[in-house]
Amino acid sequence: MKLRKSAAAAATVAVLALAATACGGDSGNAGDKPAGGAGGKDQPKLPTYTVASGVKLDSATLKRAQKAGKIVIGAKNDQPYLGFQDTDGKRSGFDIEIAKMVAADLGFKPSQIEFKTIDSNVRETTISKGEVDLYVGTYTINDERKKQVGFAGPYFMAGADLLVRGDEKGITGPDSVKGKTVCSIKGSTPLQEIKKSKYGAKTVELSKYSECVQQLLNNEVDAVTTDDAILKGYAAQRPGKLKVVGKPFTEEPYGVGMNKDDKVLREAVSKAIEAHEKNGDYKKAYDATLGLSKSAYTAPPALERY
Repeated sequence: MKLRKSAAAAATVAVLALAATACGGDSGNAGDKPAGGAGGKDQPKLPTYTVASGVKLDSATLKRAQKAGKIVIGAKNDQPYLGFQDTDGKRSGFDIEIAKMVAADLGFKPSQIEFKTIDSNVRETTISKGEVDLYVGTYTINDERKKQVGFAGPYFMAGADLLVRGDEKGITGPDSVKGKTVCSIKGSTPLQEIKKSKYGAKTVELSKYSECVQQLLNNEVDAVTTDDAILKGYAAQRPGKLKVVGKPFTEEPYGVGMNKDDKVLREAVSKAIEAHEKNGDYKKAYDATLGLSKSAYTAPPALERY
């Protein structure tokens, strides 16, 4: 699966494979404070998005949403600073901001967005049945999925990486985990990769990433592996205590999922992503969410139009 990339995104590496990958597992919250987006007065502020008016597209999905007076967007609810829902039901995180900026360009105010938590293993079915209009939640574009759903984007490139304690100096990438204990969730693609003999790592398999992160904080394991977007969320949740190594070892693109045959909507969503990257909203959204992990910003990849 190869995608064209802009020069600005050439250094960006990516992640998340199939439903069994990192995106298929539970994330949870290993922190002791709210874990979704920007909060403190000294932190970067989230952008606001101008809502378009009079949007007219020959899109069955959009017309249905306009008639209903709302757009239904599938999302994650357990990934800190990425796709998170707090105890009050408020959604926040980088993916949530992507959803909001796209919805604004399609003519929907935040109050007209209905977020629906969708499990990874039923995403294609949910989209195909029209139960959501769009899906924004660490959703990898690949050829197999394109047979069932359409994708706009990619809007982000992520890669399987390593989360370590803030004072860790010996783990600098996947090639430096020999004899180290690395945690991930059962059946995930990053786990299967790090278990390869060439790395020489010991592994611990748990059911939630939050459990792995807690073991990392408790010095029970040396690192946690999954896609770097999820890891950045945990690092942002515990600044100084945790950090992402920044040496991804898989490559996958995130896209916005939708009805397979709605090419007009797909192009409109791609244009929205492109416009918000150009006007600076995209970077502001990143800085106020995943950027709190202190991981360097990288521009999104070139859009794939098909």
